[in-house]
Amino acid sequence: MTKINPDFIKKIPKADLHCHIDGSLRLSTLIELAKKEGVALPAYTEAGLRQKVFKNKYKSLPEYLQGFNYTTAVMQRAENIERIAFELGQDAIAEGVRYLEARFAPQLHANANLSAQQSVRAVARGLKKAAARHNQTAAVKTGKDVPFHFGIIACAMRSFNKHTSPYYKNLTEALGQSPKDEVFAIASLELARTAVKLAKEEKLPVVGFDLAGEEAGYPAQDHAAAFRYAHKHFLRKTVHSGEAYGPESIFQAITECYANRIGHGTHMFAAQMIKDKKVTGKQDYVNSLSDYIASQRIGVEVCLTSNLQTLPDIKSVRAHPVGQMIKRGLSISIATDNRLVSNTNVTKELQLLARNIKLTPKEFKNIIVAGFKGAFFPGSNRQKRAFVRDVIKLYDKLAADFT
Repeated sequence: MTKINPDFIKKIPKADLHCHIDGSLRLSTLIELAKKEGVALPAYTEAGLRQKVFKNKYKSLPEYLQGFNYTTAVMQRAENIERIAFELGQDAIAEGVRYLEARFAPQLHANANLSAQQSVRAVARGLKKAAARHNQTAAVKTGKDVPFHFGIIACAMRSFNKHTSPYYKNLTEALGQSPKDEVFAIASLELARTAVKLAKEEKLPVVGFDLAGEEAGYPAQDHAAAFRYAHKHFLRKTVHSGEAYGPESIFQAITECYANRIGHGTHMFAAQMIKDKKVTGKQDYVNSLSDYIASQRIGVEVCLTSNLQTLPDIKSVRAHPVGQMIKRGLSISIATDNRLVSNTNVTKELQLLARNIKLTPKEFKNIIVAGFKGAFFPGSNRQKRAFVRDVIKLYDKLAADFT
């Protein structure tokens, strides 16, 4: 078994398919914008925020999510969102990421002065500016490096209340006594329509539709209409599932929401978590589910550090199901989830994987390439294939240099 060189991991082209913009700010930018916008922070130094909010270890998921109260508060203006997206693009490029899918919930940033559409446009402007700077470099122009591409994924929320954002407050009040699940479904369908419109009419790189938020008690099937709409308009789908709930959540994602990829999928093999009494052969159910996902090449976005920080039943990377996913032939990619909140980047995540999971050079290469092949690329399939070929060519050259 060959050990994967950490310096090699730094240099190779990488993809990040699961990166939340509002969890990936620079701390210095958060502090600066908080002062500008009058947002109260627990501390106004990077060290202070690392100690009080953005930690390496968290006691619980609510503690992990606490930081988003501050990040989303400074993302209520288009110029702030554009800057944050630009800096995210810069940071990703600097660590070797050559394809990034940045996701966020536009309805969290919609207010009296900013529409959901405007927030998406701001993200596109910021990432486009970062891409242009890299793609004009001599290394890219001479073929020594590959260009940076990006896509935007619009996230619907499984649940919300009137305090979540001004948009959700207005919607909740307008629908009055309607059942909550119907209110949630209306919001997600509206977002799906917005995402399709921005992609088709404005030609923005909105490449996917996602569902995020608490899984338990808020099933993906409640949002089936939104995913059907996205599916019928050729928008790719990814669903946060199997992160804090069992295999049934993943089953819903692929059967009710047409998921092309699964976000996390951490409890895919947890047969003991199946609650449907109609499922008698739980292990057979898990085996069939994972085999279907593998055979259909439905990608799984694995976020190691985030899982270790938020899921108490996973004590270490070696206890993480990523090893079993690889053995079963699933198409996995390694992602960050939240660069700020988890204090990570793709390089760190891949090094964490290589230190703890025994991988052959071929297996490691397959994981890297899967990140690009599984991308919801904003161009044509022919353009995507050409890009992937260039990535593989650069990877092989670097591998030969290190060997």
